[in-house]
Amino acid sequence: MNQPIFTGSAVAIATPFTSDTVDYPALKRLLDFQLDNGTDAIVVCGTTGEAATMSYVERMRTIETTVRHVAGRVPVIAGTGANSTETAITLSKDAALAGVDGLLVVTPFYNKATQKGLVRHYEAVADAVEKPVILYNVPSRTGVKCTAEAYAALAKHPNIHGVKEASGDLALVQKTRELCPEDFYIWSGNDDETAPIMLLGGKGVISVAANVAPREMHELTDACLRGDFFSAGKQQLHLRRLCEALFWEVNPIPVKTALGMMGYCQEIFRLPMCEMEAENRPRLRAVLESYGLV
Repeated sequence: MNQPIFTGSAVAIATPFTSDTVDYPALKRLLDFQLDNGTDAIVVCGTTGEAATMSYVERMRTIETTVRHVAGRVPVIAGTGANSTETAITLSKDAALAGVDGLLVVTPFYNKATQKGLVRHYEAVADAVEKPVILYNVPSRTGVKCTAEAYAALAKHPNIHGVKEASGDLALVQKTRELCPEDFYIWSGNDDETAPIMLLGGKGVISVAANVAPREMHELTDACLRGDFFSAGKQQLHLRRLCEALFWEVNPIPVKTALGMMGYCQEIFRLPMCEMEAENRPRLRAVLESYGLV
C-alpha cells in the first residue's frame, strides 16, 4: 500500500524573480520562512511558481536549489506538467534526477484531451519515472476536467499516488473517494476547501495562502488530521478573508504582491502576468495588516 507523500499543508511556493532571472537568494529566504513555520512540504515550479513562463534551465535550477536548500527536512514536490506528453516526461525524469520526492503533473492545457487521452498521458509519465506522481486537476486554468472514472483507472498504476483537486467540485471528490482505493490520496488544491475536502478523507492541501500564512495553514490541516473538525472549521472561517483576497486577481499576482509587501521578494512578474491593479493594493495591505502579516 502506497503511503502519502505528505500529509498537512504543502506550500505552492512563489518563484521570486529579478529583472532577468530567478532570484535564488530570495527563494532561499522564502524556503526558510516556510520551514521555520511548520510547512509540511514544498511544491516548487507549479502554477503559483509561474513555471509556465520559466525556461527549462530556470525550472531545473530552481528545483535543484530547492532540493539542496530543504535538504530532506520536508518532502519536495516538483511541478512537471506540460501540454505535450513528451515534454512532461522529460521534465519529470530530470526533476527525479534532481532528487525531488514527488511530481505534480497538471492535466495538459489547451489541447483539451479526452478522458482516454488524459489516462494515456498520465500512464506514459508514470511509466517513465520511479517517483510518486500526483495528478493535478484545475479545469479553470487548463480547460479540461478529470472524471472520477479516469482517477479510478489511473489509481491502478503503482506510481500514481493521488490528485490535487482544484476543480471546486465536492461531488467529484466524493465520487473519487468512492471509486478509488484507499491509497489513492486526495489533496485540496483550493485553500477555501481545505477542511471540507479533508472531512471527505483528504490528506491536506497544496496551498497558495501558505506562502504568507504557513503556520496558520499547517494548524488548519493539523486539526483536520487529528479529527478536530470543530477547531478546523473555526480556522477555515478565520482564514476566509485572506484566502479570498489572494484571488482578487489571477494567481499568483496577489500572493506575490503580498510577499513583496512582507519584504520577502520583489514584485516582479513574467508576462503575461503583471503587477496588481493599483486600487487593489491598499485593500490587500489592509487584509494582511488585519492578520498581523505586515
